[in-house]
Amino acid sequence: MFEGFTGRIVNADGGSIFARVGGDGPPLLLLHGFPQTHVMWWKIAEPLAEHFTVVTADLRGYGASAKPTSTADHAPYCKRAMGIEMVAVMAKLGFDAFAIAGHDRGGRLAYRMALDHPQHVRRLSVLDIVPTSTAFDNADMRFALGFWPWSLLAQDEPFPERLIMADPEIIVEHPLNTWSNDPDAFPQDIRAAYIEQFRNSDTVHAVCEEYRAAASLDYQHDKADVGRKKIMAPTQVLWSATGAIANWYEDALEVWRDWAVDVSGRPINCGHFLPEEAPDETLDLLVSFFRQSD
Repeated sequence: MFEGFTGRIVNADGGSIFARVGGDGPPLLLLHGFPQTHVMWWKIAEPLAEHFTVVTADLRGYGASAKPTSTADHAPYCKRAMGIEMVAVMAKLGFDAFAIAGHDRGGRLAYRMALDHPQHVRRLSVLDIVPTSTAFDNADMRFALGFWPWSLLAQDEPFPERLIMADPEIIVEHPLNTWSNDPDAFPQDIRAAYIEQFRNSDTVHAVCEEYRAAASLDYQHDKADVGRKKIMAPTQVLWSATGAIANWYEDALEVWRDWAVDVSGRPINCGHFLPEEAPDETLDLLVSFFRQSD
């Protein structure tokens, strides 16, 4: 796993981010989602590194990355603040401009970076998400029951923190088993790596702060930008053919055309966790998209 990659602790913007760096070629930043870490790219990071210099990082608060003290408004864990940090991390690694692929929470960070830092983001791929404000504005019973972390983890502390610490395993096992079409795509050692971070109370608090920021500042930042600012980088949208986006939105590409000037993409026949459930197809689509010249 991650053969040929080097683990790095990169200090930037007052904190530190853990990343693995490998390969050669144009820089490509990979950002993970909940309830995972950078390890979620384990099936496709090495073949991607045959074409790109791949940086796969733990988001602020997750995995081995720093968990800075939060504030009453959750600002340190909003995607804007996390994006400033990640741009600084890439600069420290020697990359002023780069492409990004982000899944789930990492996709939310990725599109915020593309909006806030257009000079740094060359190409963008978002995996199985719609924008945060779109998701909240269309939230209904299906959303509340199907994607419980959005509402549960955004509750005031210490309510969700205590629930997670009481049973870290179920916080990981439930999404992997119910949001996927193939639970066997996640071997026990991979599941254990995801679960281990939720045994750390600082990580649990940071993850909850990220969800609280999404329900407040991230939503507000989206609402301020929609219709006024667009992603200028070519944008690829990939989503589960059987999941929430396919079932709840008539046209995912049309949703993203309100946010980006150049949108392409398609569904993949798998569950929510595209790189782990359908690694070959996801890899092919990412390589094809990121190798295009702008």
